[in-house]
Amino acid sequence: MRNILIPTDFSENAMNAVSYALELFKYEKCNFYIMHAYQDAIYQETIDVTRDNLDHVTTQVAQRSAEQLEFILKEINETSPNPRHTYISVSSNNILIDESDKIVDEKNIDLIVMGTKGKSNDKKITFGSQTLQVLKYVKCPVLAIPENQTYSPPKHVLFPTNYLIPYKRRELKLFCDMVAPYRSVVDVVYISKSTKLSMRQEDNQRFMKEALCKNEVNFKTIDSKDVVSAIEAYVENHPIDMLVMVNTRDSFLESFLYPSRVDQLSLTLNVPFFAMQNIKRDA
Repeated sequence: MRNILIPTDFSENAMNAVSYALELFKYEKCNFYIMHAYQDAIYQETIDVTRDNLDHVTTQVAQRSAEQLEFILKEINETSPNPRHTYISVSSNNILIDESDKIVDEKNIDLIVMGTKGKSNDKKITFGSQTLQVLKYVKCPVLAIPENQTYSPPKHVLFPTNYLIPYKRRELKLFCDMVAPYRSVVDVVYISKSTKLSMRQEDNQRFMKEALCKNEVNFKTIDSKDVVSAIEAYVENHPIDMLVMVNTRDSFLESFLYPSRVDQLSLTLNVPFFAMQNIKRDA
């Protein structure tokens, strides 16, 4: 049984992420935890929030959160009924990061699915602040869905790597389970000015070849020092349906997520983005 957490702020982008997740995992038995953490909304509710009316405002926000979650579940059951899927709503007076961490631990969540942006939908950034926080700090794989993403099966997947990371079997298995039903072609791309691999890199590449997928996997090398530009060009020039990266120190994903490079990032993600966290967790 797959356990999937979908945070929502009830924006169009968040609802698009829900729709994508339901379709992607339509063949799997899944528990979907659809969660709204509304603590920030309490203090954004009105400039007139005081100690005297805080409880009243909190009650109003909590009630509205519960009602909107109930509406989402009703809409899902009416438009996308699936006997393999179970839906659980979670409304919490908490901040997104803390509530996500809590649910990930308590429910042994396999994957978080969310939009790349929320209500603010700033066109100048790749990731919204909430998505960026989850990608950087929550110890769980994240599948980020771009705005206006129309679902299409992940037939062609790009997996850039520097072969410096000893991948975790649990997360590689999750990735393989995601793409196996669609017979996806996976391009594992090594981006470097040097084509020679160290012993460590050779060992990690060998592990990937053994553990990755029964799907068609192509191992390629791109001669470039600029990781971001190389990935951007590959996505633009190939029919890529999903980008897969790993979030750990010295990984390519660090180039995308940390402030020194985020400000320079020109890549506008127009494909789903799967970030593995490469962490040790209970099976």
